[in-house]
Amino acid sequence: MKWLTLIGRILYGGFFFYNGLNHFLSLNALTGYAQSKGVPAPQLAVIVSGLLILIGGVLILLGWKVRLGAWLIVLFLVPVNFMMHAFWVETDPGARTREMISFMKNIALLGAALMVMLPTSWPLALEKPTGSSPS
Repeated sequence: MKWLTLIGRILYGGFFFYNGLNHFLSLNALTGYAQSKGVPAPQLAVIVSGLLILIGGVLILLGWKVRLGAWLIVLFLVPVNFMMHAFWVETDPGARTREMISFMKNIALLGAALMVMLPTSWPLALEKPTGSSPS
């Protein structure tokens, strides 16, 4: 069972680490996309959001300050979901469908971030969470 938890942590943290890194590797393209969605200070928003998920992903990957990492991911997902994937304002059916899929994916990722915050033991982690086990 501990290997499943480790694999899940690697997949989840790795997803955000990769996408956070991509914010910097594709800064101009993502800035343009954010600008097209009406995001204020789009380049700064891409940099800050990239840092949130890059650091959050690394913390989860390492199993160190996992709750903090999950909170950073929550701080990324909530505003990004409503600003970037507002499917309810799309008039083109194809664009509406694409944005709805992205919105729902992010809702699932948000749910996973909340579950990651539960106290548990993290196999091969740098830090073991303190606190009691969930009931």
